[in-house]
Amino acid sequence: MSFIEQKAREVSRPTLESVGRALARWHISPDAVTYLGLVLTGGVALLLALGYIRWAGLAYIFAAVCDALDGTLARVSGRGSRFGAFLDSTIDRFEESIVFLGLIIYYARVGGPVEIPLLLIATFASLMVSYTKARAEGLGVPCNVGILSRPPRVAILIVVLILDQVLIGLIILGSLSLFTSFQRMYHVWRATGGQAAGWALPPQPYVAPGLAVAEAPAEAEVDRTSASVRDL
Repeated sequence: MSFIEQKAREVSRPTLESVGRALARWHISPDAVTYLGLVLTGGVALLLALGYIRWAGLAYIFAAVCDALDGTLARVSGRGSRFGAFLDSTIDRFEESIVFLGLIIYYARVGGPVEIPLLLIATFASLMVSYTKARAEGLGVPCNVGILSRPPRVAILIVVLILDQVLIGLIILGSLSLFTSFQRMYHVWRATGGQAAGWALPPQPYVAPGLAVAEAPAEAEVDRTSASVRDL
């Protein structure tokens, strides 16, 4: 997590918790907020496909608020669940892809020989950022590193849409998302000692003939279901 993202979370936390407690009093579930965010993001994608770029950026703010609020509501209401965490992360991937799809449809209509390839790269790179973290934590390796997790990606996209500077935004998102993916790959490589398939194992200590070698303790099996993949 970057310094800027950490500070933004600290600043926004009191407001989000106040809204979350109010929603909890109204018996609104975190999953309902997650689904609302998906519906709003669908509206954003429709606006983008029709060419209303700046309006889409403004509408995306409300979808982003839902994205930030569902986890807070789950925490303050005590209604968090493992499925809720899974649902939130899965819907996040749908939302991100839907927004890029709306832009792809728009540039396919008006002509975008540069924008469409950049959109495909940005979509791929953004999904890889999320996948590298999910896969790492599935192996039991915490992976909160990287300069461009989902919240900064959404913030950048909102800004460039409101300013109608999509091309610049795609260059930033694509390049920094790819860089973040490699950051996380390097982090996991270091955390695991680089023992990927095909890599040489670290040198083993020499044991003289006839001496017993103590049996190494069996590696504990990783519980793949316990890894949290929220805020990818």
